[in-house]
Amino acid sequence: MALASVLRGGTVPMLSLVLVALLAVFGLLLGERFFSVGSLQSMAFQLPELGILSLAMMVTLLSGGLNLSIIATANLCALTMGWVLTTQVPGAQGFMWGGWQLVAILAGVGVALVVGLINGYVIAYLGVSPILATLGTMTLCKGLSIGLTRGNVISGFPEPIVFLGNGTLAGVPVALMIFLALCVPMAVLLNKSPFGHKVYMIGSSEKATRYSGVDTRRVLLGVYVLSSLLAVVAALVMMARFNSANASYGESYLLVTILAAVLGGVDPFGGFGKVGGLVMALVLLQLISSAFNLLGFSPFLTLAIWGALIIAVTAVGARLEGFRGSRG
Repeated sequence: MALASVLRGGTVPMLSLVLVALLAVFGLLLGERFFSVGSLQSMAFQLPELGILSLAMMVTLLSGGLNLSIIATANLCALTMGWVLTTQVPGAQGFMWGGWQLVAILAGVGVALVVGLINGYVIAYLGVSPILATLGTMTLCKGLSIGLTRGNVISGFPEPIVFLGNGTLAGVPVALMIFLALCVPMAVLLNKSPFGHKVYMIGSSEKATRYSGVDTRRVLLGVYVLSSLLAVVAALVMMARFNSANASYGESYLLVTILAAVLGGVDPFGGFGKVGGLVMALVLLQLISSAFNLLGFSPFLTLAIWGALIIAVTAVGARLEGFRGSRG
């Protein structure tokens, strides 16, 4: 019913044409400022955290669900890691200096696992709507984050952590490498593995998949655990880039992760979507955001335009689907 189902197999080529058109338009408006090394590198630093969160949203959308708690989960994980890093690492020496950093990351992963298991169990085994279940965990995570920190920022992390968000290798941001390194296994997992095939099947028809002998509850549990684990990677990149963690970071990203997924060809009703399309959509959105910033537009105007894009994309998709249905 969405645009994704209309453009199956052609999402990436279409987005590529749009990308070329935008590059031409913004190139004329901004000239060398838009294509400067600094501008391109700035885009490359900003894209990864949103990209990883979009992967976390995408995997739930493919199953016909939704995860509204990815941002709150990421912030709670970041605050957990930040607390360990700022209380244990400063006084540590030698092996323990690096050991506590690993413990901090594992603590964040542990929090993400708990949130993912709660989401998955409530949705898959109790039959609660994904919107209501993840809205509940979003509120729970945010409440814990604000309550435990009183809304304060935790900052001042060790150099290796900060390097993950701000360092470069051969001129390429490390954070971008992390995002791309996640895209490949995610694409393989979804397109080539039995788990991925089951996710698509559940998104197309959960009842038919269950009747075919697939343990849909177990697969859905895995979907929400995977989504939370991706959120903790995004948390690590985000806290590293800002060298701080806070309960309210990235709240505007929730809208954009859904937009990126739908614009990239993911059917919001489940059953279809590719990682390649998502990556292309993210590049387009980052391009628009950076160009508007250089043009002096308000960031709130950019958010408004992104919201309008969601409406336009879904509306056009619904109209085209209805037109095809009437002809069929």
